[in-house]
Parts: sequence; structure tokens; C-alpha cells
Amino acid sequence: MPTDPLVALVATTDAVLFDFDGPICDVFAGMPAPGVAKTLSGIVAKQAPELAHKAEATDDPMEVHRLSRLGGPPLLAAVESALTAAEVAAVAVAGPPVAGAVLSLKAAHSTGRRVAVVSNNSAKCVKAFLAIHGLDGFVHEVVGRPELNPELMKPSPHPLLLASAVLGVAPERSVLVGDSVTDVEAAKAAGMEVIGFANKPPKRTTLPSAGADVVIASMEVLANALARQIPE
Repeated sequence: MPTDPLVALVATTDAVLFDFDGPICDVFAGMPAPGVAKTLSGIVAKQAPELAHKAEATDDPMEVHRLSRLGGPPLLAAVESALTAAEVAAVAVAGPPVAGAVLSLKAAHSTGRRVAVVSNNSAKCVKAFLAIHGLDGFVHEVVGRPELNPELMKPSPHPLLLASAVLGVAPERSVLVGDSVTDVEAAKAAGMEVIGFANKPPKRTTLPSAGADVVIASMEVLANALARQIPE
């Protein structure tokens, strides 16, 4: 029996689900998020002036997107379209995958596990990034931001349960690799195990406090744990 908690955890899973922004890609590394948020806030201010102050108070594009729902379907659609376009442009200049991400995807795939990327970013940008870096062959499914339904984004378990159903693997036999508290909350609500990726020091506290089953500081650690299970 494996004694390493991470090895023991992955040994009980048939599917590995990866969050995108953090474990695989630093989405806005080449196109800073505050600038994208400012562009989206401009759309909000033009179509729903009453929401302008709240939109301009955040530098997180996802928060502007969530807020836009309060302005009605036309505003939500406009902001989501602009956000998706910005994400696609951003991943094209984001640089290489996060260190260890490629090895982790390949190792998960090589063990015969089902592999998915489940993200609050658009599926379009995830697929674009995977294609750019030749990784699409190691991912069975991409579940991106629920179209025009920000309330179904993580921390809702909806995208994880959808991925589980599409992969044909029970949630309890799946593990999510995520770097945020909302990832942990979504996975726990879906009945999945969670590997917390603490890519910043504070996350070494916040992720286990939120309920992550194991916390790693590098994706190489996950790749090594998975590689130990690749058949000889």
C-alpha cells in the first residue's frame, strides 16, 4: 500500500480533472487581467450605468462577468463575448504551460485515466491553448464556462458533475487539481477528492482550510505521483 498521501489518493481515482488557470496556464500572464476587467467594465458602464461603480471597483474579469448578469441577458451576452475574445487572445501570449503541467497531463493519460480540463475560463480559450502547445491529445474533455450562466461556474459543482458524466466516471472516483478555494468547494460539493495546487504561499493555508485532501507546491510533484502508476 502506498504511504505517500498523494500517491495513495491518485491510486483510488479513474479520472483526473484539472482546473485551467493556475495548474495548466497562467492565462493573463501576457495580457494583464486588470486591463481586461477595465474593458469589460466599460461595456457594463455603457449598457448598465447603474452597475458601473461596482464593475470599476474590481480588477478581476470574472467578477465583472458575474456582475453583468444583473444587467440582463443582453449585457451578460456582450460581456461574455468580450471576455471570451480576450481570453483567446490572452492564451496566445501567455507563454508556456505551468511547470510540470505537461508531465502531469501526459502521466494521467498514460495511466489509462480519463482526463478533463474544467474551467471558469471559456472552453474556446482552453482548447486554443492546448492546441498551441500540442496537448489536446492528452485531454479527453474540456468543460469551460457555462454559456450565459455564471451562476453555474465553480464554486457550483455543475461543471465538475458534467465532466464526470461525460467522462463516464463516478465523482467519487475522480479527483480535481485546483489552485483556488472555489475549486475545493466545487469538488467537495460534487463528491470528489481535491488536490490543492498552492502556487502562492498563502494557499498553503487556505487550500487545506477549505478542505483540500492533499496540497502540493508544484505540478511536478503530481506528475511524479502519477508516473509511479504507469504500467511498466
